[in-house]
Amino acid sequence: MSAALRLARPDDLDRLMSLVGAFHAEEGLQDTDETRRDALLPLLEGIPHGCVYLIGPARAPLGYIVITFGWSVEFGGMDGFVDEIYIRPAVRGRGIASEILLDLPKALAAAGVKALHLEVDRENEKTQRLYLRTGFKARERYMLMTKPL
Repeated sequence: MSAALRLARPDDLDRLMSLVGAFHAEEGLQDTDETRRDALLPLLEGIPHGCVYLIGPARAPLGYIVITFGWSVEFGGMDGFVDEIYIRPAVRGRGIASEILLDLPKALAAAGVKALHLEVDRENEKTQRLYLRTGFKARERYMLMTKPL
């Protein structure tokens, strides 16, 4: 993989906070640095519910992807969810996200993950095309619903 992935660790928190902050600002997500830090740190410390990969060079990552894990009877075991994927705007359009979304699922499948899910804005056709090209399919009968607790 030319867009190298590296499992993020606690000492990557500051680099990751910058990337996550940029993504959340771009998406208009209303949260605080404290909220982001509290959500990221357990993943970086090895909580079994997910992981964060930095994309590209360790000192100046091009982006990141967060995968969280669950269990699905329908899919026959552990499943994953692409919680966030972000590529810096200056390097978008070079196939980095495509490469990640084609190669990472193979590694996850080898580790026993049975399905990988994600969500996409219904109006973001460009990103939908990316996801379709990399093998994700819309589940026409279903929609993601959320209840914040």
